[in-house]
Amino acid sequence: MTVQDTGYAEQFEGWYDRVFRKDESAEVLAEFLAGQHPDPASGTLELGVGTGRIAVPLARRVGQVVGVDSSSLMLDALQEECGEDLVVPRYGDMRTYTDHRRFGLIYIVCSALSLVLSREEQQQAVQRAADLLIPGGRLVLEAHNRPGCVGLHEGKTRTTLFFPYPERNTGLQTHATLLPDDLWHCSQIWFEADGTHRIGTEVLRLITPEDTDAYAHLAGLEPDGSWSDPLRSPYAEQSLMFIATYRKPS
Repeated sequence: MTVQDTGYAEQFEGWYDRVFRKDESAEVLAEFLAGQHPDPASGTLELGVGTGRIAVPLARRVGQVVGVDSSSLMLDALQEECGEDLVVPRYGDMRTYTDHRRFGLIYIVCSALSLVLSREEQQQAVQRAADLLIPGGRLVLEAHNRPGCVGLHEGKTRTTLFFPYPERNTGLQTHATLLPDDLWHCSQIWFEADGTHRIGTEVLRLITPEDTDAYAHLAGLEPDGSWSDPLRSPYAEQSLMFIATYRKPS
């Protein structure tokens, strides 16, 4: 099995958890996922687990989570934080990951699916998840919402955004460019209170619930619902993120 590591973790090493914080927002998403689980005893799998921002609080609610990631750096950071009684790390690619067991809940959140940069490979990742579900199992996808992200540009190809963080003199500046084929190039500058900064770049393929519905349909899954956030706010085009859920027929 070939694992394609994009080098994302190397760019954000040491400050990934500063940007994607293990705070109340992670607890809210974990609570949503726990509520979507058809049967915690049937097992839980995260594709794109990162450093365990969601897997750890979810495991405290539903039991052990298997976490797959294509970055050994991310998995090392995960293991430093928690033992395998909470999250079992697995080095693998969400497009090709195999397992001897099947799971009741599989989720790909925090826009990990959008880091797969072609329609065909995104479809492959959803198909892989569908294959790993038990009958009656559920797949949950959370990703950046294409029309909402495009709307940030106000008709321009390039834009600059700044997101202040709760700590004084900290924040994230994003220089974003819309590219052909629904690609979104984002250069991120993280500012620390001590005056230092870090720079990283990521490219996402922006999608919509209609895209994930199509992927799920081809994978034999049935749509279950879509929202703008884990608080179940109704889906809106201007939302920057969306959540969609799917069930595998019994």
